[in-house]
Amino acid sequence: MTYEEFLKITEGNEERYEYIDGEVFLLSSPGIKHQIILSNMIMSMLIWFKGKTCRVFAAPFDVTLLGEEIESKNVVQPDILVSCDYNEQRNERDRYTGIPALVVEILSPQTRSRDHVKKLNVYMQGGVSEYWIVDPKEMKVVQYHFVEKELVEMLTYGHSDALKSIHFNGLELMLADIFAE
Repeated sequence: MTYEEFLKITEGNEERYEYIDGEVFLLSSPGIKHQIILSNMIMSMLIWFKGKTCRVFAAPFDVTLLGEEIESKNVVQPDILVSCDYNEQRNERDRYTGIPALVVEILSPQTRSRDHVKKLNVYMQGGVSEYWIVDPKEMKVVQYHFVEKELVEMLTYGHSDALKSIHFNGLELMLADIFAE
């Protein structure tokens, strides 16, 4: 399917979709554990970013990123994203057209493989600086740092660790707080 066909099908549709490398994915509704983790992270991040120029957004929120091939596009809905260019990168329909500085995906059984492989590549090739994969099952977070569309660092944090952002100096989340029920 082409990007233009994807836009026609999804415009005005109530379902949530992602479009990666020409393939369409229908997104299922997340479970309770996923939502608890999302809420915990959003709360901490909103407090940290209050009064700063960057802004925290949560799904559903379309992000369109350029792919590896010329003029190819991917549309993803990260669970959480931080944008520092949201004011400048809005189109006439009030949609975001920029590149997030930080993206967070919380794994579910349905998205586990896609988040680790396809989305890792989409975010790296799309120009995102930092990508966190939160694993509720293993209670860990994998952090990727990209520079000029290349992976430069990958760190794994366990349950008692403090997750420290590479892009945002001083942003720190305790994993025990992220996974707290």
